[in-house]
Amino acid sequence: MRNENTVTVGAVITAFLEQCEVKAAFGVISIHNMPILDAFAVRGNIRFIMARGEAGATNMADAYARSVGGLGVCLTSTGTAAGNAAGAMVEALTAGTPLLHITGQIETPYLDQELAYIHEARDQLTMLKAVSKAAFRVRSVETALSTLKLAVQTALTAPTGPVSVEIPIDIQSALIPMPGDLSPLPVPVAAPAPEALDLVAERLASATRPLLWLGGGARHAGAQVKRLLDMGVGVITSTQGRGVVNEDDERCLGAFSQNKLVEGFMQTCDALVVAGSRLRSNETFKYALKLPRTTLRIDANPASEGRSYPSDLFICGDAALALEGLADRLQGRLNIDPAFIGELKAVRAESRKQLVADLGPYSAMVEQLQAQTGRNFTWVRDVTLSNSIWGNRLLNLYHPQAGVHALGGGIGQGLAMGIGAAIAAAETAPGRKVFALAGDGGFILNLGELATLVQEKANVVILLMNDQRYGVIRNIQDAIYGARHAYVELHTPDYAKLADALGLKHGLVRDLKDFGTVLEGALGSDGPFLLEVDMLSVGPFATRFAGPPNSETRSQKATAA
Repeated sequence: MRNENTVTVGAVITAFLEQCEVKAAFGVISIHNMPILDAFAVRGNIRFIMARGEAGATNMADAYARSVGGLGVCLTSTGTAAGNAAGAMVEALTAGTPLLHITGQIETPYLDQELAYIHEARDQLTMLKAVSKAAFRVRSVETALSTLKLAVQTALTAPTGPVSVEIPIDIQSALIPMPGDLSPLPVPVAAPAPEALDLVAERLASATRPLLWLGGGARHAGAQVKRLLDMGVGVITSTQGRGVVNEDDERCLGAFSQNKLVEGFMQTCDALVVAGSRLRSNETFKYALKLPRTTLRIDANPASEGRSYPSDLFICGDAALALEGLADRLQGRLNIDPAFIGELKAVRAESRKQLVADLGPYSAMVEQLQAQTGRNFTWVRDVTLSNSIWGNRLLNLYHPQAGVHALGGGIGQGLAMGIGAAIAAAETAPGRKVFALAGDGGFILNLGELATLVQEKANVVILLMNDQRYGVIRNIQDAIYGARHAYVELHTPDYAKLADALGLKHGLVRDLKDFGTVLEGALGSDGPFLLEVDMLSVGPFATRFAGPPNSETRSQKATAA
């Protein structure tokens, strides 16, 4: 029986999330999560973004977490709804996003009995474990808060990742006294061993052309990276590590590891320190990229040692702490080749020049986009032809949370991610504009989230590159399947009419000489704007992208040249 001294477990969960400094959460309301969302509404301290599907909600929470550099939260119902979130959970797991996925569950008396109870899914917890860093079930009223505390701590502990928690509906609605201690558990930080730092520092002290490769695990290490840059160390990044160094800094090669000039330059380096990067397949020609002869590695995950590439020495620990320790030990000891940074700058300039040439008519569009975005923006990208060719390397990014992209390679997530990034920007950096690059093939997968975009007044410019087909797949068919174009041509809506029906501002560009004017109008508008580029009118890129490059495609290109 309710009395003034008791609250629902849903209210306790809500109060705990507030103590975790959660300002926004994403999801779809259901009979199996209503006690929690009712507490959201009553307490009024957490903004709830009403997605139109669980996949979109999870992508939004993922992008939100990446953009704030903290915890993302999504809520789904159980069964089918939890299944709908699974693909987006795989993306968050791939990206290492600290995300709390709270899903309902049916009443405890009927659990795991396969009674065809509404919203029941057989062995749901096993499914969630497969797509999460960890998954828990709340098994009693008494353990609800402690389970949530453990889940949040697990999500935020490096290597970070999404964590799912099932909470049966009868437990959510149970009445209990409000606990006295709602504070989250401390998040442990892996301190590197001094002995490991000493060994790596000694190896680096003799290097004259040292290079630092930054991944997503080094996003918080900007100050430490700057110290090493100022000592003469060069930098290259993964796509996930972009923005740790301002990308207009000429000492940073950026995410250009797939460029042959950059690979050749790396062969002249006598030491490479890889900090917080998994050296992923599509950034290393399926692990055939030639690295410097000495490779040193830093990672908070001890299991990373020896994966993808062997390392001469390994430091297990937080990237910022490890780089700080190395900088302390190397201060005044490095003897950098006087020609090193000059050669790096030349390679940087030439690799970017080559990429711009690959864009063909779209080079002017990218130039105008870079000029008008300024420095205070977030760059969200779906998996699409345009992103594969240029979006993953251009535009210049200026803060470590500026880049959000579908790291796992699944299309159709960019729209929802743009919304999540915009909610984050409204909270942490008012006035920051979010740009979301999408292709028409992926865009239509989660088209319902356009309604969320408009309802939430998300400050996003969606750059929709519309060629009415799956462009990458068509190019692969040209390259491998004798130009047999099967299942790639798409029926495409009239986006001007669709936008009008939704109350969404829209601009169509058929000639890129008009792009700057339409973009200026988009930037001058509050809230969302759909900027559509008719690629069939503009024409193709100067180069064709037919899937991530590997050692075979590199050889073919060299032979053709």
